[in-house]
Amino acid sequence: MTRRTIVAMPGDGIGAVVLEAAVKVMEAAGFQADYEFADIGWEFWKTEGNPLPDRTIELLKKHKIGLFGAITSKPKDAAAAELATELQGKGFVYASPIVGMRQLFDLDICIRPCKTYLGNPLNFVRRGANGDIEEPFVDVVIFRQNTECLYSGVEWTNPPEQVYEAFKTNKAFLKNFGNVPKEEISISARIFTRKYTGRILKAAFEHARNNGYKSVTLCEKPNVIRETSGMMYKMAQDMQKNEYPEIALWNTNIDAQMMWLTKNPEDYGVIVAGNMFGDIVSDGFAGLIGGLGFACSANLGEEIAVFEPTHGSAPKYADYPVSIVNPIAMIASACMMLHHIGESATAVRIEKAIAEIIAEGKVKTYDMMKMTGSPDVIKNGAASTMQMADAIIAKL
Repeated sequence: MTRRTIVAMPGDGIGAVVLEAAVKVMEAAGFQADYEFADIGWEFWKTEGNPLPDRTIELLKKHKIGLFGAITSKPKDAAAAELATELQGKGFVYASPIVGMRQLFDLDICIRPCKTYLGNPLNFVRRGANGDIEEPFVDVVIFRQNTECLYSGVEWTNPPEQVYEAFKTNKAFLKNFGNVPKEEISISARIFTRKYTGRILKAAFEHARNNGYKSVTLCEKPNVIRETSGMMYKMAQDMQKNEYPEIALWNTNIDAQMMWLTKNPEDYGVIVAGNMFGDIVSDGFAGLIGGLGFACSANLGEEIAVFEPTHGSAPKYADYPVSIVNPIAMIASACMMLHHIGESATAVRIEKAIAEIIAEGKVKTYDMMKMTGSPDVIKNGAASTMQMADAIIAKL
């Protein structure tokens, strides 16, 4: 078998250390690959005016598989203020490099599994009817459309005259905003297309069929956002009826879903949503399995795939003498990559080792011990990032 090359993108903050931990675990499990380390993130924005340099884009085009750590993103004005002096005023505008990768490479299918690790002290619990404590088993996979909706980047502040006039052709806009001066208006467009809506729906139904899930839940807001959410719901109804009649289609509104996920999370299996609502509901379910330290994800296109934890760069922890952050989300993301490239046997071994370490409860990072993150957590019994990785390796 040809030795594979992985584009490794540490990114910002804690990204480098969790990526290092993931590579270390994969190598211990017997996965052999070459790693091309690529530039991405805040430092390259500050020094080059581009957080996703062309040289990194070319590596992804060549090798097709990326493993990504974490990114720092800041609002428009804060980003502009940190740009190098010689680049100020030259038209550079910050855009998230992970969003840029998704759009550039059509990584339109985002998969975010949220499954309970038995024994995790951070698991969601609730009080039962008789007052006893229940710990429902969560096994949810969120399919998030990754390139459209409010993340498409189609936005204006003080929109151009032709945009303003076009919006005024809409009766609701004319009634509610027609007398508002355009310099006082900011607009973000929520765009859905049939092609990519169909792709994410089909991916969700296929996953349900292939993995024994009995239902697919569409989590949108078609009763209010009638055109975009409405189109997605109608397409889901047609697809379920014509192609997946054995799988139940449930329809929930995003606001109600955020309530129900803490009432009966065990009832849900596969959830599918547009970009914004998919982001929201996936973080909600991640909270039920221990938080973002356990939340992995895949960004899949027809040719290129990038795998990443869903947590941020946590810059306040990046400079600690010993890293304290939980690497499990990054290691689990690496397992998703292994499944994707046909190395499922290795992925399953690592996943089993992670589950055993958590179930034993002898090695816990600071979040699992419900400590406030600080350098002192290590001397108070919390495992460091690399101690957790080494414990997983020992189980292998």
